[in-house]
Amino acid sequence: MGHCVGIRREDKSIWERRVPLIPDHVPFLKELGIEVVVQPSDTRVFKENEYTSAGATIAEDLSKCPVVFAVKEIPAPFFQKGGTYVFFSHTIKGQPHNMPMLKRLMELGCNLIDYERVVDENDRRLVFFGWHAGVAGMVESLVALGKRLASDGIASPFIALKQPIEYTSIHEARTALEVIRHWIEVDGLPDEIVPLVVGITGYGNVSKGSQEMLDIFPTREIKPSELKSVTACSADAKHTVYKVVFKEEDIVVPKRRGDPFALQDYYDHPEKYEGVFETYLQYLSVLVNCIFWTPRYPRLVTKDYLRNKWKGTKLKVIGDISCDIAGSIEATAKVTDPSNPTFVWDPASDKAVDGWEGDGPVIMAIDFLPAELPRDASVYFSNVLKEFVPAITLADYGVEFDHLALPEPIKKAVVLHRGKLTPDYQYLKKSLE
Repeated sequence: MGHCVGIRREDKSIWERRVPLIPDHVPFLKELGIEVVVQPSDTRVFKENEYTSAGATIAEDLSKCPVVFAVKEIPAPFFQKGGTYVFFSHTIKGQPHNMPMLKRLMELGCNLIDYERVVDENDRRLVFFGWHAGVAGMVESLVALGKRLASDGIASPFIALKQPIEYTSIHEARTALEVIRHWIEVDGLPDEIVPLVVGITGYGNVSKGSQEMLDIFPTREIKPSELKSVTACSADAKHTVYKVVFKEEDIVVPKRRGDPFALQDYYDHPEKYEGVFETYLQYLSVLVNCIFWTPRYPRLVTKDYLRNKWKGTKLKVIGDISCDIAGSIEATAKVTDPSNPTFVWDPASDKAVDGWEGDGPVIMAIDFLPAELPRDASVYFSNVLKEFVPAITLADYGVEFDHLALPEPIKKAVVLHRGKLTPDYQYLKKSLE
């Protein structure tokens, strides 16, 4: 077989139905002399006949495809000697659970390209599902709010909202949110939850997706410094959802009093800063967490705060889209899935109790939210990825890395070349040891 790409089935989770390349883009590749072979799958959102009608071949064996595309991690036994694999490997932070997979790729002399590191000259990601994670995460958080309020005996329009996975498209989810908007405009929010304030941390693609869904409501954006002034008596509070977006300068301050906040300094030296985000929590009804976080940075919400001060707040739900276990939200004790999307962190027992009832905040922690919108997410992703597929497929990986002819954004994403860590990823040696 000449130039050929394989599309592997997704089997990491029963919920994963996304594809890296949609049927509509198969003819584009065939015109360039690139055949497409698709592994059969009973769960994939695009059916096999959609691929065959577009000109693809369905086959279990992808070993004759020099380049294989997937979405999530690929199990080590699948890899072939010298193959090129393109997927979200979840290795670039040195994630321990994926180091055996990375070692196997190295042993077989494979090439690994990670979507997460396909970036432009300003280090902005080009191939991503982040916006869709924000969309699904906001809807899931509002579903959780409706259920928590109902368990507290408070009737609200949010109880009519369904999980993203229950809608056939983002358009259908938007329509459901528009019905709730009308309800808020006409009948108003329940007195018990006015003012309803939704806080969103971060301002990247995930945050943008979250905000786009929230803004379907009659929303008024306020600054963090204005939170104290918003009360149940505020003009039109009963018919308004207040939105507040938190940036880095809102959530940390320099430890040395009098020093100015400097964003790059914070990125370079987070140990010089301390978190102040918890001072805002008493004013929030819902927190949707969209930030990038590593242990170098201060936490947003600590268990100590929830244990000692949560009862004095109006905080009902934390939608932890970032989903770092015991991370920026320390009480995120585990990941969840659409069949059981939330748990309540009980401050007394320090345990996660499934559901939305209990003495503690409801936490939504689904770690593959875009999979709840498989068709929309796949179409968007494939529209971006298809422009890079010819170069990835036609490249000569036998040359030295310096001479590897790939578009710069893709070359930045090459973690392994012929089984060896490329210059930008030498730091992973420590994790591999």
